[in-house]
Amino acid sequence: MIMGSGETAPTMAKVHRTLFDRLGPGDVKAAIIDTPYGFQENADDLSARTVRFFAESLGREVGVASYRTREVDAITTATAVSLVRGARYVMAGPGSPSYALRHWAGGPVASALSDHLETGGVLTMASAAALTLGALTIPVYEIYKVGESPSWLPGLDLLAPSTGLKAAVVPHYDNAEGGNHDTRFCYIGERRLRELERQMPDGTFVLGVDGHTAVIFDLDRRTASVAGRGGVTVRAHGQSTIFPSGSEVKIETLADVAARLASRTPVDIGWEPAPVEPGIRSAAPNARPEGGLAVSGSTLGHSREPVQLTVADQEGAVVDALAHGDRRGAVAALLDLDLALEARVRSGEDSPDLDDARSTFHALIARLGGASSSPDPDLETPMDRLVDELLSARARARQSGDWDTADLIRAALARADVEVRDEASGWRRVLPGR
Repeated sequence: MIMGSGETAPTMAKVHRTLFDRLGPGDVKAAIIDTPYGFQENADDLSARTVRFFAESLGREVGVASYRTREVDAITTATAVSLVRGARYVMAGPGSPSYALRHWAGGPVASALSDHLETGGVLTMASAAALTLGALTIPVYEIYKVGESPSWLPGLDLLAPSTGLKAAVVPHYDNAEGGNHDTRFCYIGERRLRELERQMPDGTFVLGVDGHTAVIFDLDRRTASVAGRGGVTVRAHGQSTIFPSGSEVKIETLADVAARLASRTPVDIGWEPAPVEPGIRSAAPNARPEGGLAVSGSTLGHSREPVQLTVADQEGAVVDALAHGDRRGAVAALLDLDLALEARVRSGEDSPDLDDARSTFHALIARLGGASSSPDPDLETPMDRLVDELLSARARARQSGDWDTADLIRAALARADVEVRDEASGWRRVLPGR
């Protein structure tokens, strides 16, 4: 399975559950690989967050196959590879695709991933890891953040042997984080993607996966199905065909569509492919023509304030409130920021800037904690009341079977360093320092 983004978001929990169910009843050994984000200082936190997601949202236990660099010792390597080979559900996700390739290519992890596909297990590659799957890989950070000229890196090429698709996988395909500049196609934008297309070998094409969207390849049935909020795009020479959520086609159909687009042959799916302008997001109506290929049109997207400005406004409010001794005002500003960030996640937004915003949010929580080191019952009481209200709301959601809302509340509390434990004796919260 390829996920465009949101691999640990509530929106994609149902997709994970579906694939676990396909593996049969009972315990299923699962593992996550930390290589793509192994260079980050918060790597441990990212792994812990993913483990919590599988435990709380899916009721599944996962092991961490820790292989942060190919320079690790033999025991660490053997342990990680053993976890991957022994798991029936394996996932890798966010980070840097070029970093992951540097430490995977030609090594034991890549070999284990290839073998995993042949033995009938589930392999989920999301976000940065998804970029490495195909014959070619976009070095996103080097191009988008550093300013290098658009060029390809050799990918792991795991897609072609298993599916026959000679493609470059591009997650975050519908990204709109840029606001007033084009960040579609995994932050590359139309101009740079066209440059990359001119460098692609004959017979290869772009397979784009929108955020909070998955394409599931059933290698036994030879089908590709799309699930989630967006669609999957086959693109060649600037021409595109979109398969919306709910589509299911033969894997060979994707290759056939790509070949026809590359040869400028009309693709008879009830929609004439056309270049999509920046700020226009494809959407699919309910109609579906013969053959299971969905009709697609387009609707104008909407712009919103860049996440950096949202963070800056609330950060200023927190700092100003603390400077004036208004701790309740600081708490209110933090809650406003948390709600704003959660709304962006739920709408499908996913970007490095959003990750930076979360880091700022955590830093502000720590700053508030430092300001609260002296005894002040006036601050503790409203915070306790707030936690109690959120726990009550979560309990009501669980009783009504609204697991998505319950998961969102628990995640919001976790981001505020409030740990919730479900125990036979009832709810118990553990605040830092207690």
